[in-house]
Amino acid sequence: MRKREYDQVMESVGLLRQAHDEIRALTEKKQSRAAAGLLADCQESAIAIGTLLEQTEGEACPVIPLLESYCEQLYRFHEELAREEAEKGNGTDARPESGRTGETTHAADKRCRHLQQQLTAVENGIRHNVAVRREAVFLPYKASMWDSLESVWKAADADEACDAYVVPIPYYDKNPDGSFGAMHYEGEQYPAYVPVTDYREYDLAGRRPDAVFIHNPYDEFNYVTSVEPFYYAKNLKQYTGMLVYIPYFVLDEISPDNAEAVKGMEHFVTVPGVFYADRVIVQSEDMKKIYVNVLAETFGRETKSVWEKKILGLGSPKLDRAANLRREDMEIPEAWEKILRKPDGSRKKVILYNNSVSALLAHEEKMTEKMRSVFALFREYRDTVALLWRPHPLIEATISSMRPGLWEEYRKIRDSYLEAGWGIYDDTADLDRAIALSDAYYGDPSSVVQLCRKRGMPVMIQNVDVVGD
Repeated sequence: MRKREYDQVMESVGLLRQAHDEIRALTEKKQSRAAAGLLADCQESAIAIGTLLEQTEGEACPVIPLLESYCEQLYRFHEELAREEAEKGNGTDARPESGRTGETTHAADKRCRHLQQQLTAVENGIRHNVAVRREAVFLPYKASMWDSLESVWKAADADEACDAYVVPIPYYDKNPDGSFGAMHYEGEQYPAYVPVTDYREYDLAGRRPDAVFIHNPYDEFNYVTSVEPFYYAKNLKQYTGMLVYIPYFVLDEISPDNAEAVKGMEHFVTVPGVFYADRVIVQSEDMKKIYVNVLAETFGRETKSVWEKKILGLGSPKLDRAANLRREDMEIPEAWEKILRKPDGSRKKVILYNNSVSALLAHEEKMTEKMRSVFALFREYRDTVALLWRPHPLIEATISSMRPGLWEEYRKIRDSYLEAGWGIYDDTADLDRAIALSDAYYGDPSSVVQLCRKRGMPVMIQNVDVVGD
């Protein structure tokens, strides 16, 4: 039985107990007809509980006979009150009013005690015989960002009391005017060991999962892409009791006391995913303090306790996965192998070269000149060093939307690199393979830097002002 169904059943049991007390009070007031009506309501509720148990646990569920006995007791009590009402109406009972009232009250007390005892047996039977299952659904949109959810999904999938679903959702490019452009769906790009459920086959509103996990916090406020609006955090909130947001990025650790650096965190923190989520999982306790402080400054210091409960510094699944990568587990394309190996078969040193969206937007032509310089240098040393170029997966969508002229220049550089064929170009969803294959990192500041550092890899941040030698 699902957790929400179990909670509904136990809530119904609690309401039945309250009804018993009300029935006793009504009989004491000689309101037999009202008491009989409430007994009928109790029977309907008990039947509904039994029907749900049969559907979820099967007809052999040991609670069913207990509910049948309870319903039988309700029926007898109801019939007894109906006879008393009939006798009272016909005037056939010649006993004094006081005698009838005392006997009726005593009998009603006894019946109510029996009902309570049988309901207790039903409640204990549910607690001891009904297995509670939870349902968790993970809603990634870009396959390359799946690592931000994977370790949590693995834990949920390994839990025998949890049904975990991975439901990749569609997303759109945004045109310069903010309208939706091309739609993308990357459900076929996930690792083979991840069972993917088509979003058109998972009825979120009907299933109402116990927990929903997301890594996209922006809703309509992303200028470059947008997930399908049905999956905005503000909408998901109504379909689950636990909406969990885990950032798709890992940031440089900064001190919560560094006011200038904390100020720069605001655009990561003040987003719908954080506002609407029931829990937000961030990479460290220091990062939690930063989130809490920024949110408290934004919404008032009196809200700090709310954010302290919501934000949890449990770590990033991206770092979990990076720490456990093994090069021998990676499937390497044949074309890559030719670039990775020297003529004698030995392995070259591999440099992971990464470009960020923000650096390209900030420096434009200066950055494209820098890239040409980098490629010229690594081409010269291609016999001993292999370059694995992996630009940020949103570069094309962002630059083509915001700076069409810059995109044309960038595209020429990319196409020239691909045509030359001396280096690896990685635009796949598998960032971890690129990290596992590489010996060092070179490029712009990004969350990839933190993943490489987690593995103990040397890191060098490129200086756009250094070109040539």
